[in-house]
Amino acid sequence: MASSTSVPLSRNSQAAFVKYYQAMQDVQSDNMSNLRTRMEVIDKAYQREVDLTLEQQRAKAANRSGDTTRYQNIVVPVVMPQVETAVTYQTSVFLTGYPLFGVVAEPAYMDAAVALETIIEENSIKGGWARHLMLFFRDGQKYNFAPLEVSWAQEVTASVETDIAKNKDEGIPKKVIWSGNKIRRLDPYNTFVDPRVLPTEVHTKGEFAGYTEYMPRMELKTFIAALPDKIIGNIEAAFASGLSSNPRTSDAEARNYYIPSVNSEVIDPELSAGSGTNWMAWADLIPTNKGGKTIEYKDTYEVTTLYCRILPSEFGLKIPSANTPQVFKLIIVNHEHIIYSERQTNAHGMLPILIGQPLEDGLGYQTKSLATNTQPFQEVASTFMNSITASRRRAISDRTVYDPSRILAAHMNSANPSAKIPVRPAAYGKNVGDAVHQFPYREDQGAFSMAQIKDLVGMSNMLAGQNPARQGQFVKGNKTKSEFDDVMSNANGRDQLVSILLESQVFTPMKTIFKLDILQFQGGTSLYSREKEEAIEIDPVALRQAILEFKISDGLVPSDKIINSEAWSVALQVIGSSPEIGAGYNLAPMFSYMMKTQGAQINHFEKSPQQMAYEQAIGQWQQVAVMVAEKGGDLKEIPPQPLPEQFGYDPSGQGKPEIEEAKGGQIPE
Repeated sequence: MASSTSVPLSRNSQAAFVKYYQAMQDVQSDNMSNLRTRMEVIDKAYQREVDLTLEQQRAKAANRSGDTTRYQNIVVPVVMPQVETAVTYQTSVFLTGYPLFGVVAEPAYMDAAVALETIIEENSIKGGWARHLMLFFRDGQKYNFAPLEVSWAQEVTASVETDIAKNKDEGIPKKVIWSGNKIRRLDPYNTFVDPRVLPTEVHTKGEFAGYTEYMPRMELKTFIAALPDKIIGNIEAAFASGLSSNPRTSDAEARNYYIPSVNSEVIDPELSAGSGTNWMAWADLIPTNKGGKTIEYKDTYEVTTLYCRILPSEFGLKIPSANTPQVFKLIIVNHEHIIYSERQTNAHGMLPILIGQPLEDGLGYQTKSLATNTQPFQEVASTFMNSITASRRRAISDRTVYDPSRILAAHMNSANPSAKIPVRPAAYGKNVGDAVHQFPYREDQGAFSMAQIKDLVGMSNMLAGQNPARQGQFVKGNKTKSEFDDVMSNANGRDQLVSILLESQVFTPMKTIFKLDILQFQGGTSLYSREKEEAIEIDPVALRQAILEFKISDGLVPSDKIINSEAWSVALQVIGSSPEIGAGYNLAPMFSYMMKTQGAQINHFEKSPQQMAYEQAIGQWQQVAVMVAEKGGDLKEIPPQPLPEQFGYDPSGQGKPEIEEAKGGQIPE
């Protein structure tokens, strides 16, 4: 890859890396096991899948069969609304602007800033950054552990060309290599990081970070084919290797891919392939090669991407600066076969995995997430709600004592509400009321329970710093608009703290990675900018010369805050009304710069020095002509009218100036 240097590994070096990887997994296995359990509990609460009681399952089955008289238990939604409201706010801050990351610079480097912004814009569209960042926000609010991979990547993509010699009407597909910054949300269940440092400092202080993916056979073949410098000798062994255990039962072995069981009504298709058996080969549907030998493929594989900061000399690598910490990237199949190895040469020197924690208090993994904090309120509110449901059940089928010698149990428990209940012969001639006694039913707690539920939801809003209006709910009241705006602005305060924290934890290092990777690896090309509606020429040399001048903005730090556009607007008004100030500045380029920072490209309309010199000469000639005409002089006294070509100016805009500058704007003789 352009962002790395492929390093060949000897057998001893490979064995050392595998041993290092397995020892590293043992170091953090307990931490991962506990983290996975906590995340699974949160996901069940988020999806309200915590009630697995027999009574609930029977009621659900009855409702599905059409019996609407059975009451299901209700889990009051508290966790999900709180999480989604928080995610919505962060999305509105960081993801609703376009482009996602704007770029501003000093006037001298404004063209390079436009080029950098165009590159980031193209990368964000190609990589679907908005989707991955939205998932990142949700992970943070649910688990307080949100991993992102931010790296310079190369991908094989397709373009269409025309073969004039064969067929002008039909396009021919052609594979091309795309390279650029890529943001990828990582599965928190299968992401591992160095537990000895704070999660938010893994990218700078951590020794390792990585993630494991579950790949079917064809996906793995495609994945390996796209690798630029794979370790050929390990490919066959990697394809033939099997998984050690089923992912459902692999919680004790933290390095196995983990699939949580959250929704009891859905069976994940990946679970059925957990053994790694190649069923096509088992059914004898795969032919052998001519030599009688074929790779014993499995149906699924676990593929681990590991970033580690190591001393190359400890792994027997003879490379420059072998005793200096360097970042390596390894791809390992089924935890034992290394198929790819590269030395990261990025200028930023970080592990390209960033961890976000919306709630950070210095306790690391012990800090509770928003979902965990609101979970008890959901559980207690559900208890009150289910007490109301239990009361409804009793109202329908009340508790009764009866004499089984006089009345059959089957008749008493008939599902037909209008069924007639016959008495047994032993009850003939006796008072039937003596055989049945119904306990009195009293419903005096329903209103109290509903009030308690509202109070609990209100306490969860207090804990999360939210209010019903922010969740889209109508709130009665007699507040004026200004009072309501004050309340809502204060309600956003907690979310603004989270935004500032995420900006420092993730978005600032992310923008640093973007900028340095582009300056280091971006080649010369031409990209179309949707915002500018024109093709932008990318000059890598100009980008690198402007490196210290770039400020990349996002939703929290927009470009108008970086350049203080309000102050600029006031300044322009003052300059426009003050001839003295205007005489000391070039107002036209200043106005173009201001408009560029706001996304408008108007420099195309700036007058060239040649045009301004010609127009000034025309103005002077007109003044002379008017003075001669007013004095009644001879028209021959009027000098010849200036011509555009005398100043190197082409009014049609098609030609190029023949001279660099006009001669002081004077009328030619």
